[in-house]
Amino acid sequence: MSAEHRTPRGHEAPGGPETPSGPEAPEDLTVRDPISAPDAEGRPRRVTRRFPLFTRDTARPEGGGRAASGDAPAPARQWPVLAVLGLAGLGLLITAFGQFRLGTLLIGVALLGGGTMRWLLPDVGMLAVRSRFTDIVTYAVLGLVIVMLALMAQPEPWLQIPFLKDTLHFTVTNE
Repeated sequence: MSAEHRTPRGHEAPGGPETPSGPEAPEDLTVRDPISAPDAEGRPRRVTRRFPLFTRDTARPEGGGRAASGDAPAPARQWPVLAVLGLAGLGLLITAFGQFRLGTLLIGVALLGGGTMRWLLPDVGMLAVRSRFTDIVTYAVLGLVIVMLALMAQPEPWLQIPFLKDTLHFTVTNE
């Protein structure tokens, strides 16, 4: 009998060459790294809780699905992130044309709107980067800081916080 009519283990195949349809034989397994070993069915599996050296895939963040149905064109499926980027881009453009306070206010409002959308909408597409909680806190804190700084910008601030002036007075003196 020729070698082409034998199975990988060396047994004779009844109808000619046999393609393996079940799990591979243990001697045919390739162990990819030192922390994987074959399970009962012959597939490599992890035996420790250590992370692998190379990550091959990542999980989609919660709410990271499409914001519109798959039949919609790509921009319509990602409308939340496009709305935030569009408003922030408009704020940058207005800032470039000399209206610093109004432009930075729009950027801060865009981030606050992104946090609000991440909180209220079940699917926000690419606006979801991390977990829902982390995204909301990040968008809200950055948006609030930018809005507050825009309101307190000199000259002629729209918002004056008295204790900040006193704090600055005590830390920077001419004495």
